[in-house]
Amino acid sequence: MLHESSLADAADHLREELPGHRVEILNGSIVVTPPPDGPHQESLTWLIEEFSRTGARQAGVRYIGGIGLWLPTGPEDYAVPDFSVVDDDYRDALVEKNCYAPHVFRLVLEVTSTNWSNDTAIKVGTYAKAGIPAYLIADRHHDEVLLYTDPKDGKYPDPRRFERGRSVPVPESVGITLDLSVDILLDGDD
Repeated sequence: MLHESSLADAADHLREELPGHRVEILNGSIVVTPPPDGPHQESLTWLIEEFSRTGARQAGVRYIGGIGLWLPTGPEDYAVPDFSVVDDDYRDALVEKNCYAPHVFRLVLEVTSTNWSNDTAIKVGTYAKAGIPAYLIADRHHDEVLLYTDPKDGKYPDPRRFERGRSVPVPESVGITLDLSVDILLDGDD
């Protein structure tokens, strides 16, 4: 006898069976990402320190790693960005399964791993459709940082590209003034 379950149930089962892996539903498909490497996590730790140093909390924003983002691309779609900047009252926007409505997200950031094409292709479209004002990708596969901003009609304009040796200004829409080192975003804090 076959047991039917929803896509969300299957994703929950995978999350239990694969500790440390990130499980997401993007465009109606389950995507599983293996645990990140050390430099990936160093970049995220550095980001937390930088946002803390600039007084982001006092500016009315919170910065959180691994928070669920409910997506409008399918009935069970959600993503878990590596790093997010959200409104201070984001908890009021809980949708379900520990995911929050897109309108409280000011910026999402992904540091690419082995499945880099998800971050540089699929998520660009899903985050734009969700209306995320700023999407920053530390694209370690192509050795550059991409900044997508101001989606219109469910699409981002072409990204701004940043090479090594440069800094990426955090967009004004985030609510703080901060420049991020491309080298540290790509390599971790060494």
